[in-house]
Parts: sequence; structure tokens; C-alpha cells
Amino acid sequence: MSKIEVYVQVNEEIEELKTVEKVLYGAIKKENLENVSFNLIIVDNNYIHNLNKKYRNIDKETDVITFALEDEDSVIIPEGERILGDIYISIDRAKSQAKEYGHSLLRELSFLAVHGFYHLLGYDHQTKEEEKEMFQKQEEVLEENDIRRES
Repeated sequence: MSKIEVYVQVNEEIEELKTVEKVLYGAIKKENLENVSFNLIIVDNNYIHNLNKKYRNIDKETDVITFALEDEDSVIIPEGERILGDIYISIDRAKSQAKEYGHSLLRELSFLAVHGFYHLLGYDHQTKEEEKEMFQKQEEVLEENDIRRES
């Protein structure tokens, strides 16, 4: 049985997270995964800026950052289980990007969460081919959950 833990480290209620969690479970199902777990952590710009600076040497905030445990050789994971890692999303950036792109906060949070999920699975967008594959998977998950750009 797969498990997603959602942590909100900002002082506000984010109603959209229930739907975002459902979308992530849809992504797990789409990828035919079983017994996976990961964390979705909602933070502010300052927190994600510090993570980005410390772990990526990039001195600015970002919208989403992931830490994939399967990339770490030092992590021992119990047999039959996949602990994927952590997805951090800046609620501040999600709100500003939703406004900038003209869609809902639900759409932006869902996109960032699914984007982070595929990073945890090892997908990337360093080349055009990688980007095409990853973004196609993301869009399919969002469409299957009726999360559209105009929603």
C-alpha cells in the first residue's frame, strides 16, 4: 500500500491539498507502483530559498525542489518498499505562478507536485527528449484528474 504524507509548514490552511494528494495517488497508479511512500512538504519562499542555496548552490527561491532517496547510496530501504523521498513546494511561488499563468492555485500545486513526483522517480528535463517524456507524463496525470490549465 502506497502512502503520501503531507506536511504544511506555513501558517495557513490550503484546501487544495486534498485534491493534490488525490492527483498524486493517481500518478502512483498510472505508473503501476505499489508500496511507495514519499512526503509532500509545503513551505514558504524563505525556507525553499535556504534549501536551494544549501543543496543546489542556487541563491534564490524556487517553486519545487525534490530530494530523491533512491539517488542516495547511503540510505537503506526495507525490502519490498520504496521510500521515494521528499517534494518541497513553495506556497508563495505557487500562488504567484498561478496568478502569472492565469490558472488556479489547484492547477499550479497539482502541476508542481506531479513534477516533483516524476523527479523522485528519476525523470529529468535536462535534454529536449527527457523534457518531452517527463512533461507528457505530467500532463497525462493532470488531464486524467481533470486538472486543466484554465481550472
